[in-house]
Amino acid sequence: MTRTVLFHELGGPEVLRLEDAPVGEPGPGEVRIRVDAIGLNRAEVLFRSGHYIEPVRRFPARLGSEAAGVVEAVGEGVTGLRPGQAVSTVQTFSQNDYGVYAERAIVPAAAVLHRPEGVGPVEGAAVWMPYVTAYGALVEVGGMRPGDTVVLNAASSSVGLAAIRVADRIGAVPIAVTRTAAKREALLKEGAAEVVVGESEDVVERVLAATGGRGAEFVFDAVAGPGVTDLARIVAGDGTILVYGALSGEPTPYPMIGLGMPPVNMRTYTMLETTTRPERLRRAAAFVASGLRSGAFRPVVDRTFELDEIVEAHRYLESNAQIGKIVVTVAH
Repeated sequence: MTRTVLFHELGGPEVLRLEDAPVGEPGPGEVRIRVDAIGLNRAEVLFRSGHYIEPVRRFPARLGSEAAGVVEAVGEGVTGLRPGQAVSTVQTFSQNDYGVYAERAIVPAAAVLHRPEGVGPVEGAAVWMPYVTAYGALVEVGGMRPGDTVVLNAASSSVGLAAIRVADRIGAVPIAVTRTAAKREALLKEGAAEVVVGESEDVVERVLAATGGRGAEFVFDAVAGPGVTDLARIVAGDGTILVYGALSGEPTPYPMIGLGMPPVNMRTYTMLETTTRPERLRRAAAFVASGLRSGAFRPVVDRTFELDEIVEAHRYLESNAQIGKIVVTVAH
């Protein structure tokens, strides 16, 4: 048995329960890890509350896809992994099938990445999802090149901060958009070329001024909803809006209809487009590991909680007060 976070009904953070549950042995193609730290993601809030892209199939349900720990056992057919290795996990699986909110967890071997030397458990649970999401969208899918401009909303999120550093590493120009001025200095310190405060500045005017009227080659949109019509006005000719989140909770219109605007590309993106394709994941892991070794990349951890504080951790995640990642540590 191992302490595991379960929920027996949909709802707010209060539905989460820390219970003893069997963990068992890994099956073919699976790995059991001792979990030392867990990275929290918006997807878990949506899954827990019944608003995720796939519904909860059965109760009690598990949560979580991003963790760092040590391999304890490997199943039949698993190669390249052995007990005692320091690893991290990335999302390649459904939370209906696996979950890492636990002291020990079984996951598919395809979801396990070697943790680079010098990267501890907290950092190892905070680095992969943000950087693989940003790299996969902007580089693998978008083809971002040196000199391109990328506009990032929800820029103080873990993915937004990673996207700033990915753009810097590529030689692109990151413009961060944040709701209030409270996070302006932090975003500049993290490498944003410019910061636009949405509640007091005209985003369209600022971006067009910063790009000499050209507009941005990419908009990396975590919010979606009606605001995409304004974002479409700052996209350069043949540029792309990449929608990877839906923080607005509102329907998202197709922005070009009736606006008399030149063509703008718009597509959704999920991390699974990178993590479930072995070659893409191999390139992403190499890119992120290279950035970690050079010091160009680093996880930004806002706050840590202990496993028995999981309800409080989810409440904090939903507050949107954080700058960077929330990590839950697991004592053994």
